[in-house]
Amino acid sequence: MNHKILQIHPKDNVLVALTDLKAGDSINFENNTITLKNDIAAKHKFSMVDLEPGAQIYMYGSLVGRSKTLIPKGGALTTANVAHDASSFGSKTEEYNWDAPDISRFKNKTFKGYHRPDGQVGTANYWLVIPLVFCENRNVDVIKDAFVEELGFSKPNTYKSLVQQMAELYKNGKKSEIESLSVEEDIIIGKSKIFKNIDGIKFLTHNGGCGGIRQDSEALCALFAGYINNPNVAGATVLSLGCQNAQPDILKEKLDKINPDFKKPVILLEQQKEGTEQHLLSQAIKNTFLAMADADHLQREPAPLSKLTIGLECGGSDGFSGISANPAVGHASDLVVALGGKTILSEFPELCGVEQELINRCTDEVIAEKFSGLMKAYAASAEAVGSGFDMNPSPGNIKDGLITDAMKSSGAAKKGGTSPVVDVLDYSEYVSKPGLNLLCTPGNDVESTTAMAGSGANIILFTTGLGTPTGNPVAPVIKISSNTTLAKRMPDIIDIDTGGVITGEKTIQKMGEEILDHIIKVASGEIQAKAVQLGQDDFIPWKRGVSL
Repeated sequence: MNHKILQIHPKDNVLVALTDLKAGDSINFENNTITLKNDIAAKHKFSMVDLEPGAQIYMYGSLVGRSKTLIPKGGALTTANVAHDASSFGSKTEEYNWDAPDISRFKNKTFKGYHRPDGQVGTANYWLVIPLVFCENRNVDVIKDAFVEELGFSKPNTYKSLVQQMAELYKNGKKSEIESLSVEEDIIIGKSKIFKNIDGIKFLTHNGGCGGIRQDSEALCALFAGYINNPNVAGATVLSLGCQNAQPDILKEKLDKINPDFKKPVILLEQQKEGTEQHLLSQAIKNTFLAMADADHLQREPAPLSKLTIGLECGGSDGFSGISANPAVGHASDLVVALGGKTILSEFPELCGVEQELINRCTDEVIAEKFSGLMKAYAASAEAVGSGFDMNPSPGNIKDGLITDAMKSSGAAKKGGTSPVVDVLDYSEYVSKPGLNLLCTPGNDVESTTAMAGSGANIILFTTGLGTPTGNPVAPVIKISSNTTLAKRMPDIIDIDTGGVITGEKTIQKMGEEILDHIIKVASGEIQAKAVQLGQDDFIPWKRGVSL
């Protein structure tokens, strides 16, 4: 492997810089000498040939853009000279044959999880408190204040002492000394956990449930049903005002649809029936405490790896994401699928340009047509408001080498590995088939991770090249860096570094196996994902509309 440049696919007519390159440098590639016309920063691309205006640009073997001006051989690809372009897609055109990876190292392994009555197995054991409408958010916050510290679930706040020190200096007229203060993590001994087998009590506040359109409330109830049914959840306390669009009977209907055999405890209290706020809150707190005491009897027991449901996410992506972290996660996904587990690939705006490949990987035409229909409808809704998938790359993506949506998508899709697509789920539908599932969500990190947990993910793999603090209330989020520089700069949020793939020290296959080893440890409660350690509990329901 040339450790300065990379051609990802033999069809590609651009090369990726693996390290910073200078204008005038001569690059030798397959008996071809390319003299660089510009400085090329690591993660960015340059042309292997003269690209005339309108020429197609290929990466990952896929169409990812079109030249707007002449790009000379050795010239840098930028937003000034490249426009988004992607291949069209249609019906399934070929049968797909999959070469499953070798799983001999993992076939007899298990993880220690929480076995639910319906056969699902959780990698954690949480209690949920949910408001059906934003009017109940304050009451949920009151319950949170009452419970979290007293039950031993609070996280140390290392910044309180910093504020105390600053206040003291300011009061004593020593404002100039504030800048020199350092933040050191305090060793805070809080209250011990009352419930030893419960990982936490989570509070999912939001701004929905009423107003908007009725479909918004239907979708919210379906999402909540998925969270309550998630194998990482022991049960839930649900607060209703009474008059809102998101009615309790809608939540029950969605739960019955997801799981006719649903047996978890759900405490439902309606404020307009309970009377005073004090009565509502005291009932909610007492009933929740007693239900959690019952849930605490459940203990971790061995479970086969086929009980894993893994969400596949990326955010804060860079030009290395599609070369290291995403393919490594893709191999881990293939291993889980080969072991009989489920994986979920979402972010439909970031599958732009690879639709036909995924369609051909679908196990039948019905699934393929559902995917095609959802993609077309999503794209049309974006275009109807003057936007489009081409506007998906963020400023950070562009700065670090992902200059078109198709370029970003071709790398993002690598998280799904190579296994067949067994099902396509619309937003808030629950995963049921072992294998790779596609889930319709926005590309927005938190809206997507929120949806995957609502569709049953009990672990989420999250690749990043720039760094992001995203987590989830019920599904541990394992953060995977595409490059070692990020892993060293932000060690507090990164769990796994795949930078060795870029340097040639590790193969995609080896890295994928290491990721699965890490998954097993997190799923067994042996180690905590960094996002869990930091209490990163991001939850944003998708209010169905244009979100890229």
